Amino acid sequence: MSRFVLAGIDGSPESTAAALWAADEAARRRIALRLVHAWTWQDDIHADPGQPAHVRTLTDCMLGRAAEKVRSAHPELELHTGLLTGHEPAASLLAAAADSELLAVGSLGLGGFEGLLVGSVGLDVAARCEVPVVLVRAARPQEAGAGETAEVVVGVDTRAPADEVVDFAFRQAAARDAVLRAVHGWTPPAVWGYASWTAPEVETEQFRSIEAELLSQALAPWREKYPEVVVIEDSRIGSGAGAVVDASGNAALLVVGRRLRRHRPGMRLGPVAHAVIHHAQAPVAVIPHD
Repeated sequence: MSRFVLAGIDGSPESTAAALWAADEAARRRIALRLVHAWTWQDDIHADPGQPAHVRTLTDCMLGRAAEKVRSAHPELELHTGLLTGHEPAASLLAAAADSELLAVGSLGLGGFEGLLVGSVGLDVAARCEVPVVLVRAARPQEAGAGETAEVVVGVDTRAPADEVVDFAFRQAAARDAVLRAVHGWTPPAVWGYASWTAPEVETEQFRSIEAELLSQALAPWREKYPEVVVIEDSRIGSGAGAVVDASGNAALLVVGRRLRRHRPGMRLGPVAHAVIHHAQAPVAVIPHD
């Protein structure tokens, strides 16, 4: 297989939503879709341990149901399915994703306390994968961001804008014929003194103007590269994560970055990506960048 989008399937409604999201993305890119299931010890709960082929049968049924839904939505799409084996599902998905253009996985819950239930595999993959990862929650009736006015929202660090992140967001907006909302959250500095007072309103307005100009400068090359994309520059007071989450109400997709740290062990999600994954009200694309 040459170019393809990968989706991880585990039989949950969230993974089915991820498969359908990945199918839409593969269709937009005009490339193949690969649905895979990464085997876990939990599979043996439903399978006879004395009959290894039973695991394969259950997996084939699971993938078959997901494939049937994908074919119903995109009958023309080139579709492949497969079982991944290994000691760790996340490691299996990471290995399979290495040759893909994008990996989509399910997200158990977003927003409030349920936001803590993203899932260890999905969170691990999002923190370690070297291709874009999209976390998708289960579809709900009249989902926000499902209408024609849905936006692609991207978080922009104006001091160090990541080309990979901004370019991905512009390409998504162009492919969807959607408005791109570029969000930059910032906090007014405290007045120098013995107490941490808030800056006066006149100074706050000066900072507001400066931050807005920095956002415009960061987006200028991409506006020139994608002139067909309508862009809303949204510079607001607040944390970067909070600003992106607040802007997610009418989003079809949220785009955030994750810095690659190939020589450091452990999780590699930054605070903004981590918070957005847990609390956003839309699919979240986590884009690795240098």
